[in-house]
Formats: sequence, structure tokens, C-alpha cells
Amino acid sequence: MARGQQQTPTDWVTRAADDAVRHAGEGATRITLASGASPSGPIHLGNLREFLTVHFVAEELRGRGLEVRHLHSWDDYDRFRKVPAGVDPAWSEHIGRPLSAVPDPWECHPSWAEHFKAPLQAALAEMGVEMDEISQTTMYQAGTYREQILTALRNRELIEKVLAKYRTKAAPVAESEQEAAALADSVTADDEAEDLPVGADTLLARFPYKPWCRDCGRDTTTVTAYDDATTDLAYTCQICSFEGITNVATQDEGKLVWKVDWPMRWAFEGVNFEPGGVDHASPGSSYTVGKELVKAVYGGRAPSFVGYSFVGVAGMAKMSSSRGGVPTAADALQVLEAPILRWLYVRRQPKQAFNVEFGPDVVRLYDEWDALGRKAANPAKRDAQVLAFERASSTTTAGTLPTPKVVVPFRTLASVADVTAGSADLISKVIGDVGNPHDSVDDLQPRLDRAMQWTADYVDPDERTIVRAEPDTARLAALGEQEARWLELLLANLPDPLALDEVTTVVYGVPKLARGLALDDAPTDEVKADQKAFFTLLYNLLVDKDKGPRLPTLIVALGAERVRSLLGG
Repeated sequence: MARGQQQTPTDWVTRAADDAVRHAGEGATRITLASGASPSGPIHLGNLREFLTVHFVAEELRGRGLEVRHLHSWDDYDRFRKVPAGVDPAWSEHIGRPLSAVPDPWECHPSWAEHFKAPLQAALAEMGVEMDEISQTTMYQAGTYREQILTALRNRELIEKVLAKYRTKAAPVAESEQEAAALADSVTADDEAEDLPVGADTLLARFPYKPWCRDCGRDTTTVTAYDDATTDLAYTCQICSFEGITNVATQDEGKLVWKVDWPMRWAFEGVNFEPGGVDHASPGSSYTVGKELVKAVYGGRAPSFVGYSFVGVAGMAKMSSSRGGVPTAADALQVLEAPILRWLYVRRQPKQAFNVEFGPDVVRLYDEWDALGRKAANPAKRDAQVLAFERASSTTTAGTLPTPKVVVPFRTLASVADVTAGSADLISKVIGDVGNPHDSVDDLQPRLDRAMQWTADYVDPDERTIVRAEPDTARLAALGEQEARWLELLLANLPDPLALDEVTTVVYGVPKLARGLALDDAPTDEVKADQKAFFTLLYNLLVDKDKGPRLPTLIVALGAERVRSLLGG
């Protein structure tokens, strides 16, 4: 590299994209990247890593001019496992049915699955994530996988031998919906007999295909017989006692168990890259088993893989989509601009766990983002951090994602929103008065809305600024001589109209004037002590606290008339 020539930065996205290209091989016309999620409940910020990991790699490949497909599978053909808190217990009637066949308790979507897909789809659109979505319910019920299913059944003894290598007497703890499905599929009540030879009874007990009961629609079925010649599969339902026969070659009434289903899809779709939670790559889990099965059963090859770690929320226990109340991407986008939420995921290695902060650290996060934006504006400073900023800020198809035309620090917007508790127009006016000129409220969006929402929803009530409705007459009547002099000097020197720089000079200068100094004189130790006492007095009289938002901003936000009224003027 020539002296002075800047090296192009690289990151985990670059390396994952390189792996996907190598996997596709020379001459590949399209690179397929896959993601998947089970809409069993709120698709939380941990699940979001599945989508964004693939999205960023797809964007890198598109930037190289390659044809890329981000294929997302909705695992809506998974079973409904339990009724979460807040849902009518009567929904236990649907346990064992496909998520796509369970009614929406809130009656706003066609099914349970669609109810939880919709918010995430809207959030992804806001974040500029585009993907080809397929429903596994549709794929199975359309007979798309018939030949793949028959292949698995012809190789069921081989599948059982592979699964048996990893099966343990003590079932591991499932860390994802798919892993829970895998455990339910491959660990049965018969698993205490681990040394059981692979005979006919064992193969039926651990059959790689699970039929839905034709009568009650549940997967609570036990395979009793299978005829390789006719492909007739006989089963009984443990819940409704129905006994049925389904023909696997002509009827589409079941699905492969998860640990066979996943590698089947790798081969069927020609997947070159797919991430997964680190639990998927642990010994005996889905990816390690799948690597063997895709080759042995389907003559395929496992995709390049990146394991990602936990994403949580500060102060909350580990997220689970089967529990209610877990923060989702839609929740995060209420307080974070879309590029910032994207940045949280792209700036870290996938194996690095992290928390999304909804509390006070949101202010710091915005400050970091704004500082990085200023750095990114200088081409000479382009490094891995700036590369993450670029990946977060725009996409190849959507272009630059929405950001404010006039960038005002989030802390300033939140402070003014707190003080005014008013309309966006009022906040906009105050923001202009405190030194952030702009033409309209739209110039401050989308950040203004997020600052207002964050202040309303996530600032502790004890930390909120509640401006006095009436003057504190008792405190004003008890002012000491020096305190009365400070207020007199403040009201006499307040500029008209109020301007932040001039108000700042006066607020900090009142104790100087009281001691015979000029406004622009350096403060003495006595003045500094007076300033502290003066500021406490102002907070007491304005917001009934000993501290609060920056005083000059508070005074400008309240306006001269209200300040004079509350200070006895």
C-alpha cells in the first residue's frame, strides 16, 4: 500500500460476507442468506439479532455488486406450546396446534402467528430491512417439501443414528423456540432406555415426521406404522384418541421434526449463510446435528454460520418471547432513531452480548452517535467505527435512513420536553430560542418525537421536572437579604427577548453583580459558593427541587412572564 493511502476498514460483516462468497463457490449467480423466527410471541430485541445479522451481510454483498437473496422463514408451522400471561386460559385448548391455526386472542389479525409477525415487519420496514418472506405453513401445506420428507423417511434409520450420537439422558435447557422444538422432537419418554437398539419400535417412537391430528389439529400424535411401499403413515392422537392414516406422498398433514427440518431447508434453498443463537452451535444442538444430516441425507452442505449471543435490556431478566412484556424493536424505535438501533447491532461482534438501554444511558448513546457522525464527516478518519456508522445509516435500496435535518442534542430535546410538557410546536419554539435555529418542527424529526416519548415513558417520575403552578409565597416571604438581592438582580437583567447565551451570562453573573463585580469577571471562590446557593434557590422557587435541568434552558423554556411570576416579580 502506497504511503498515505488509506486502507479500507473491515469488520465482522466483511468477514461473514467473504465466508458466504466462498461457500457459494466460483461462478455462483446468486448468494442466498437465510434467517428464521418463530412468531410464538413478541419478537423481542434478542430475536432482532437474527434478522439484522443477515441484513448487514446481505448489504455488504449488494455493495460488492453481487446478487443476493435474504430469505426469511417464518416458522409459523411450529406448535403452540403454552398460554402466556395475560391471555385467556381457555387458549390452552389450542396447545399443540400450528401457530398459524391458533386464533388471535386480541382479534386484530387472522391468527396468533400473524399477530406477532406484524409489529416486527413494520419495525423492519422502518429500519430499511428488506427480505423475501416465506411461511413454513404455506410451504408444507402446498406440498413443497414432499420429496424432501420422503427422503427423510427413507433415511430414518440413519437420522436416528445421528441424533442418538448427541442425545443425552438429561435434556439440555432450550434457549430458543426452535431448540425447544428440537428437544420435544428428539427427546421422548422412552429416552431413559438410551442403549435401545435401532429397531422398528425405536424408529416409530422417534419418527422424523410429525403428523397433525386430522380430527383435532394437534401434533399430539404417535406414529404406529409406516409403509415404505405405499407411504401410508398410521397414527393415534393422545388427546382426542383419533386414529388416522395419512399418505405422505399425496397428503400434506405434518412436518419434519426441527433437527431434520432445518438441514432439509439448507439443501432445498441452497443456503450459503445463516446465523443462529450460540445455543444452536453447542454440542448436540441443531447446527451441529444439521451439519451431519444435510450431507448424509440430502447430499448438501451446511451454510457458513455465525453464532450470536444474548441481547437484553438493562435491568431486565433474560428475554423470552413466551413471556409477556419483553421489549421489541417497535418499543426501541419509540426512543431510538432507526440508524441508532441498527448501530447497536452492527458495531459489535455477533458473539458479544449486550444490553439495549431504555433508561438514562439513552442520552449518552445519542451523544456517542452524534460524535461518531461528526467523525464520519471527515474522510481521513474512516475506520471500523465509521464503517459501522455507515452500515447503520443507510441501505443500498432505501438510501439514507431518516435523521433530523437539524441535529439538536437529545439531552436538550428531552430537557425541554420535560420542562414544557407541551406540544411539539412549543418545544420547537423553545429549541429555537435556546440557540438551535430551524425552519419547522419537521427539521427536528424524528428525534423530537423520540425525546418526547422517552421523557414521558422512561424518565423516573421522581426525576421529572414539574414546574410550580403558583409562586411559593411562604418561601418568597422568608427570603434572606442576599437571596432577595439575587432575585432582584436576575429580574432586572433578564434580556428581552430571552436568548440562551444572554440568559446564561446573567444567571451565572448575578452572584458576581451582588459582590460588585462585572458580568464578565472571573468568579472568585466566594462567587462560586454564591452561585451554588443561588441555583438551589432558583430550583426551589421554579420546580420545588434542589436541582433540575440546566437553569438557562429552564428559564428560556418557561418564558419571561412565568419566570417573573414564580420569582415574585
